Amino acid sequence: MSIAIIRKALTGVSGVPVTAYDGGGEVEPRITTKVYARVAAAGIHNIVAAGNTGEFYALTPQEIRIVHEAAVAGVDGQAPVTAAVGRSLREAIGMARDAAAIGASAIMSHQPVDPFAAPSAQIDYFCDLADASALPLVAYVRAEGFTVGDIVRLANHGNIAGIKFATTDLMLLSRAIPAADPNGALFVCGLAESWAPTFTAAGARGFTSGLVNVAPKLSLAVHDALEKGDFAAARAIVDKLEPFERMRTKFRNGANVTVVKEAVTYSGLDVGPVRVPGLPQLDQQDREELHRLLRGWEAEGAIQTQPDRQDIKATG
Repeated sequence: MSIAIIRKALTGVSGVPVTAYDGGGEVEPRITTKVYARVAAAGIHNIVAAGNTGEFYALTPQEIRIVHEAAVAGVDGQAPVTAAVGRSLREAIGMARDAAAIGASAIMSHQPVDPFAAPSAQIDYFCDLADASALPLVAYVRAEGFTVGDIVRLANHGNIAGIKFATTDLMLLSRAIPAADPNGALFVCGLAESWAPTFTAAGARGFTSGLVNVAPKLSLAVHDALEKGDFAAARAIVDKLEPFERMRTKFRNGANVTVVKEAVTYSGLDVGPVRVPGLPQLDQQDREELHRLLRGWEAEGAIQTQPDRQDIKATG
């Protein structure tokens, strides 16, 4: 898939589906494929396989490949599949090669997590990976300490389709966007719906989302409002999402994926718990609060549940 098509998709919603596990804690490819199929059917513009909401760092390289395969099968050509890669540069290059062979449309490189990673050398990491990849790259930038020159060097690379900007350094973002080649990488809000209006005002386009796993209509509504320049409407929807997103930030974001997976399971698709070091499951009080919120969204038609879903009576 051409870099131009990927950049166009990045102007929309980049959904990050969860990874399903079976009763023994192993990746469950059949259910994982269903998760991806459901997100694709909702009309999400770009679908990221094994992103953070997919628990990338809790998966082995072989499991990551299984998730990538499930994503390509589930999406079935309805949207680009951007396969997440990472870890050491050599591992990332190997994953990128595998993703191309599987049929992915692009790759997204997770931010290097080496505790001794220098900012400029992290840019080298992304650029070296882009040089070695047959697929366009989305660079996931979430560390601090970069200069405008660092970000511009990244944005101007010929095989980098986008920069998933996931820090709150809006001064850096607002300076880097006009300094970069306007025909280069697209700057995307990497902090989901809650930050999308602010990032859009700073010049970014599109945003990432874990919410698409359970309420894609709300995510798409935020995007539609921002595309029309209706920031008031976008903020009104974000306000509706705030309890869900705030719950995800508990335990220093340790509940981030947990809330999403429990919401997906509530909808009738049992995807299992989160692997440690993420919070495996919500406690009863938080689960009841989540279910109350989801019932409200369901009544408004914001989410769709599986026809065979069985409500848990004990949660009220």
